[in-house]
Amino acid sequence: MSVTIYDIADHADVSIATVSRVFNDHPRVSDSTRERVFDVATRLGYEPHASAQSLARKNTRIVSAVVPMMTSFFFMEVLRGLQDRLDESDYDLLVYAARTLGRVDGQLGRALQRGRSDGMILVSTPVSGDRARRLASSRNPVVLVDSYHEDLDSVSVDNVTGGAEAVRHLLDRGHERIGLILPLAESVPAQDRRAGVEQELAARGRALDPRHVVVAEWDHEQHGYTRYAGYRGMQKLLELPPEARPTAVFAAADVMALGALRAAREAGLSVPGDLEVVGFDDVASSAYVGLTTLRQPMVEMGTLATELLLRRMSEPDTPPSHTVFVPRLVVRETTGGPVSETA
Repeated sequence: MSVTIYDIADHADVSIATVSRVFNDHPRVSDSTRERVFDVATRLGYEPHASAQSLARKNTRIVSAVVPMMTSFFFMEVLRGLQDRLDESDYDLLVYAARTLGRVDGQLGRALQRGRSDGMILVSTPVSGDRARRLASSRNPVVLVDSYHEDLDSVSVDNVTGGAEAVRHLLDRGHERIGLILPLAESVPAQDRRAGVEQELAARGRALDPRHVVVAEWDHEQHGYTRYAGYRGMQKLLELPPEARPTAVFAAADVMALGALRAAREAGLSVPGDLEVVGFDDVASSAYVGLTTLRQPMVEMGTLATELLLRRMSEPDTPPSHTVFVPRLVVRETTGGPVSETA
């Protein structure tokens, strides 16, 4: 039979409340009593139950992460960075995954319930209006990833610069007709990447041809961040007359670019001979297919967000920190670059 705090109280000749205060480092316990309780606990082989300790301490030693589209490559990499940092601490990770952004608030409500976790990381979820007020009223430490709010710590990537860099690379390679394959319109990162494309075109006295923009309105799975969305998007671009088709395409995510590549090759086009393709993310599989892309440090974003959350939990009055990474162009075969290493 396992040893309980009742056994310790009996052997140490103190109350149950005193034993509880000792185990939770309460200041209202004398040194001699504290030493006697610990001696008895050691002699009896007592191991405190983790959940009981959490309730007594009024914390859980758990960090929660709320993410939409759990199967997305981007989110998996962010979570890997988050878990890597937590492995160095005494906190565990609890993930609340929503299938779409529309279902995030339900998972957010669960994560914010008192006693569920000591702090939360909210990934790729816009924070404004009611959602911002809800987070503020919860008083939970919160860090945003791939989003921004002036009152909350955040880690993000400069998507506008990334979109501009993608189209700049294609323009510098001589392309006049550049296609754009996007997920659903409510994706804020995709909106920013499109804005970057349009800014760079405007700086060169050009404009985005509406015929060359495909939004994956038919694909609500993972908000349109799927291979199928990229595949159908490329097919739609290839339905244009040959003289109007794009000679290069920027897909707003690598997973979409992979689908676009398949559609192009099924149509008998060579890449990069007949068509060039650029993605965004630099997920692991991109190097294997030779995809030119904009690299964002997904694992590092997760790691830094966790570091900020741990600091916020221990130093709640610290001013909010906002880190913005700049994506880096990685040139591979789909835009005529050298054969890259797959590691």
